[in-house]
Amino acid sequence: MVGSKSRFGPGLFMNHVEPLARHLHTSLSSHKGPVNVARYSKGGGKYILTGGQDRTVRLWNANSGNEVKTFAAHGYEVLSITVSHDNAQFASSGGDRSIFLWDVATAATTRRIPGHMGKIHVVEFNEDATVLASGSFDSTVRLWDLKAQNRQPIQVLEEARDAVQTLHVGSTYITTGSLDGHVRTYDLRKGELRSDFMGQAVTSVVPTLDSQTLLVTTLDSHIRLMDMTNGKLLNDFTAHTNTEYRCRACFGHGEATVICGDEKGLVWAWDLLDAKPIAPNPPPKVHQKVITWTEHHPVEKGEMCTASADGTVKIWRQVDIE
Repeated sequence: MVGSKSRFGPGLFMNHVEPLARHLHTSLSSHKGPVNVARYSKGGGKYILTGGQDRTVRLWNANSGNEVKTFAAHGYEVLSITVSHDNAQFASSGGDRSIFLWDVATAATTRRIPGHMGKIHVVEFNEDATVLASGSFDSTVRLWDLKAQNRQPIQVLEEARDAVQTLHVGSTYITTGSLDGHVRTYDLRKGELRSDFMGQAVTSVVPTLDSQTLLVTTLDSHIRLMDMTNGKLLNDFTAHTNTEYRCRACFGHGEATVICGDEKGLVWAWDLLDAKPIAPNPPPKVHQKVITWTEHHPVEKGEMCTASADGTVKIWRQVDIE
């Protein structure tokens, strides 16, 4: 492994690696067709928002599995959802080439932002939901000031040479991933750009909480841990199958593990430090089609959700042993 271990953050060596939540708690199955994204609500993660090929966003109670609301306004598939810090609003995007802002309480759209020339693969709020970033098939990232009613973006990032599939908005930076194989980190304070070539199309980027390292998913069945300060490869996670679709990976509880669903319907987990798959290896098949999205619960150590092209979202928990 290349790079200094201190880059993994001070707490990781103290963490016991928890077994993956593999007990099916409930299955959410109202979508008609593939589900592309599933996001826990902020804070306690009591709810899950899902977006699908059926052009709807659906809100679920994560514990009961009951559908609470359906948000319908999209004319095309929903590919991305971002939730505000207070859970009062969310934004969604997809095939419409426009961003939809929603009020959760009324299930109504509060704003529609056009501006891209192709599908919008990803949207993400900044920390206080005053700025929204969007990444598109048109190879651009656009930044929108949500406090202003100006219909023009405040900035357009045009460095990507192919579709932008993924991005993350940090406190002082924006990181993007493109099908051109590059991870680009824009330092907003210094006005600097660092570009790291991964060698394969990038479909998912997820930073650690300290913004020191980045989990990068690519279409060569690899997930790489990269030092965000210098682009060094810290670890490489393999064994899963991911060559065609966006299969979003994430960190497990305490960032001690890496979790990803794959194109065969398997959910894999690896120890962050030694990159070895956590048993069982191979894991059981839990979805009938590709797993498009994997997300760990924001606070509970024993819960995660997976979304799949088979039309279901499944919530997984650990079985408590008395």
